[in-house]
Amino acid sequence: MEKLSDSAGGDSTAADSPDARADSGCPAKDCGNITYHNEGLRKATHLFAFVMPAAYVFLSKSAILWCLIPVTMGIVLCDTARLRGWSMWKLLEPLWGPLIRPQEASTYTGASYIMVATVLTVSLFSKPAAICALAFIIVGDSAGALVGRKWGAHKYGRRGKSIEGSAAFFLSSLIPVIAVAQMPFWIGICGASVAAVTEALSDEIDDNLSVPLVSGLVLHLLLRIADTP
Repeated sequence: MEKLSDSAGGDSTAADSPDARADSGCPAKDCGNITYHNEGLRKATHLFAFVMPAAYVFLSKSAILWCLIPVTMGIVLCDTARLRGWSMWKLLEPLWGPLIRPQEASTYTGASYIMVATVLTVSLFSKPAAICALAFIIVGDSAGALVGRKWGAHKYGRRGKSIEGSAAFFLSSLIPVIAVAQMPFWIGICGASVAAVTEALSDEIDDNLSVPLVSGLVLHLLLRIADTP
């Protein structure tokens, strides 16, 4: 998940220097903890990504990849422009800049990671596994971050994640499990559990990348074992 207060409501790590943050496109005034309002906006854009697994319900693997790959390349290009200080970033900074977290100041944002993860997840795993795995990080991340940041009283781990945020991640991940008809409920529960644990343990690796790939792999294997398409 994207890291400032992660999906489990963790606190931010030590901020980078003001010069480094400014050079990377993160406005100085916003380079502390981003406000809860901006956190909500960030998660609103995150939820918009739900269009990807939703569209995959109706499209073939090749068709969805034809859509995803150009979008992924565009987002990674924008992120690279921010990191390299290219002039095109100046056009995007007023919209994107306030949503950038301190620890993303000198690295790629969660948007790039989740798009790359989406392409890999769709490419590698069966359709039901990919749809659920992507929904876990999109829905679970949004619920976990907002609940954890506002009501996360019981902290754990090096990044100060919360039990409340992790619980919200897991419970909200059950929504796509119920919605995906091809997914036996017990397999979906296993996938949601793996996604929540992976998010909780993802300190060094961005969970936008780790959650869909790890949970997608587990779901794919369990569906194969259960002989479900």
